[in-house]
Parts: sequence; structure tokens; C-alpha cells
Amino acid sequence: MRRFSGAYSFERSDFAVDKQVEAPQQTGSLPIPRWEFIALCAALMALNSLAIDIMLPALQQIGASLGVINENHRQYVITAYILGFGGGQLFFGPISDRFGRRPPLVAGLIIYVLAAGAAAIAPSFATLLLLRMVQGIGAAATRVIAVSIVRDTFDGRRMAEVMSLIFMVFMAIPVVAPGIGQFIMLFASWHWIFITMAAGALIVSAWSLLRLPETLHPEYRRPLTAASIVGGFRIVLTNRIALCYAFASTFIFGAMFGFIASAQQIYVDVFNVGEMFPVIFAGVAAVLAFSNYLNSRLVGRFGMRRLSQSALLLFLVISLAWLLVSLEMKMPLWLFIAFFASAMVPFGALGANFNALAMEPLGQLAGTASSILGFMQTFLGGILGTLIGQAFNGTVTPLAAGFCSVSVAALLMIFIAERGKMFQPHNPPV
Repeated sequence: MRRFSGAYSFERSDFAVDKQVEAPQQTGSLPIPRWEFIALCAALMALNSLAIDIMLPALQQIGASLGVINENHRQYVITAYILGFGGGQLFFGPISDRFGRRPPLVAGLIIYVLAAGAAAIAPSFATLLLLRMVQGIGAAATRVIAVSIVRDTFDGRRMAEVMSLIFMVFMAIPVVAPGIGQFIMLFASWHWIFITMAAGALIVSAWSLLRLPETLHPEYRRPLTAASIVGGFRIVLTNRIALCYAFASTFIFGAMFGFIASAQQIYVDVFNVGEMFPVIFAGVAAVLAFSNYLNSRLVGRFGMRRLSQSALLLFLVISLAWLLVSLEMKMPLWLFIAFFASAMVPFGALGANFNALAMEPLGQLAGTASSILGFMQTFLGGILGTLIGQAFNGTVTPLAAGFCSVSVAALLMIFIAERGKMFQPHNPPV
């Protein structure tokens, strides 16, 4: 084992074998307060949530302004961003393992700000979609870096706890973002929503430049060569536990993307909630934020596997009941909210824990591992979410069917990852 000192002090082992990379252990203290570290990581990740959720109240106006005839095609404003966000992570991961966490983060934030500003004056729907994809590519750096610096600093249940707190804080954005978008639309055009995004990114950029530490020590930086990149990808993609939990996370996030893409149509077109849409959306998002907080308090006691696997079974049961009821009756608003909010309770124990379980065996490849995991969650999950969203038929049944289907797929992935031994506290042999 080797030790180094500095703002952070870790222990790392050399690469053991291709399929298992030892994790760093945190032995020092953070150079900034723990609460600020969590808040800053959450703010970086929240830029992605802001870029999606603040748009929801404006999709109808954007479509009308730019001549979009098919109502479902308005969802592409969300889809284009998600695809750029997912694809860009494959680039920023290896870059951050070579040059550290800060330089690629700065580059990504600059791209995000410039693309958001340009989108405010987009002359056509096609141009807007292109700029949204570029904005997503820039945002990819924020997701990769946020997860990487957490993995650089924590491992195991501590990582899951910190990730849950980060998810809880950044979930405040879905609570308020649709309301901000709705407020902007009351006094200005949809163009100002993109200006608001750019302004928010500038604030987070300044905070990061002033306070974010470099968490990747120089002696653990990987060369940026084709062999190194391919080798890193091979290590990640041949680790059964990491890959299967990454797929499980992808399926779960695909369901959420499907809801986000069709949320405006469900609440406004199906249930006719009008300007109450941001309030209802915020209420459900608040349930998810609380669920992430609850996970952060319970994961140390019960462990990531037991908690997340139990939560997935509960998520599947709720989704199945939701689907069966939606097939039998035209669901009223209160019942839809009850089912969806109930599903968000176990959801909070899925995202953070699945992320931590996928990243846990890949400590010395945190950037590359984060990029692959993020690509799967957002690019592949975005495609899955698009399929769910595009299946919208004026009812909530396609969404319920999507939630139920991804639950079964995620459960299968976990069963493969754990070789059929569920609810075990530790990794089985790889």
C-alpha cells in the first residue's frame, strides 16, 4: 500500500487484476467544510436538473413559437439535451483521469454557458435542438467530475451516504425549477429561461473555481493514450458487479426520464392542472428529496445492497399495482399522484446506492468509471425514456407500464450481479 499526504490523504493499492480495482480509503479531512463539499457537488449536478426541469412549463410555447406541429415532438427539447449529456461523459471521463478534475470541469461549464446563451436566440427548432445537445455535452463534465471527486474522497457506505445527501440537495432544483420557469413565462418569453440557465451556471462556475479542490493526486493520473483508454473501458465493462449495477441504474433512470419527458402533457393535457403544474411537480420532487435524505440515514445501518434491493422490490410492487389500476379505470389526479409519490419513496434508495455499488470496485478509474456509468444512465436511459415518453397516448398507462418494465429489468441485472444471492452485505467473488 502507498500513502501520500496533502489536502487529502488516501491509501490506494495497485491494480490487482483487470476485473477488480482496489478502492481508495479516506484517511484525511476535507480541505473545505463537509457541508460545502456536498453543496458544491450538488450544485454541479443540479445544473443538469435545472437544464431539464425549468423547461417543462415552456415546452408548449417553444413548440408554438418555432412551428412544431406534433405535440410529442416538443419532448425532443429534453431528449436532445439528455443525449448530448450522456455522450459527452465518455469524453470527459478519461480526460479527467489524465488532467485532474478541475480543468475539464471548467471547459464543460464554459460550453454549458455559451450553448445556453445561444439557445436563447435560436432561430429554428432544429437549431435549438442542436444547441441543447451541445449544452448537454458541456454539462457532462459536471456530472463526471461531481461523481469522481466523491469517489476520490469516500468509499463504500460513506460514499452512498454522501451521494444520497448530494441527491437530496440537488433534488431541490426539481422542486423549484418548474416554478421558476412558470414565473419567467408570466413576465417574459421562453428565451429568458435559457438566459437564467446561463446565469446559474456562471454562479456555480465561480464557486467551483474558488473553492473546489483537486482530488486526483498526480501520481494516480492515467496517460491519455488509446491503449490506456481502451484498457480502462475494458476493466469497467468486464467487472460484472459494476456493469450489472450500472445497467440496473440505467433502467431506473430511464423510467424517470420517461416521466420528465411526458410530465407536461400528463399534468396539463390529461389532468388539466394548468398553472398548478409546477406546484404538483414540486410536491412529488420533495418526496424524492426526502427519500434521498432517508437513505443517507439508513444506508450505514442496513448497507447499500440490502436497502437498495428491498427498495427495488417495493418499487416493482407499486409500479405493478399502478399499471393494473390504470388498465381498469380512468385514473383521477389524486390517485395518479398517490401512486407516483409512493413510487418515489423507494426510488431515493435506488439511484445513490446503485451508483455507489457500481463505482465501489473501480476506485483508481473514478473518472472513466463515472463517464461510462453516466453515459449508460443518461444516453441509454434517455433513449429508453424517449420510448416511454413517445408512447404517450393521452393516458398514464404507458408511463405505468414503463415503470413496471424497467423494475423487472433492473431486478434481473441485480440477480446476475449477485449470482442470485440477494440481500448480502458484501461483494460476492467476482
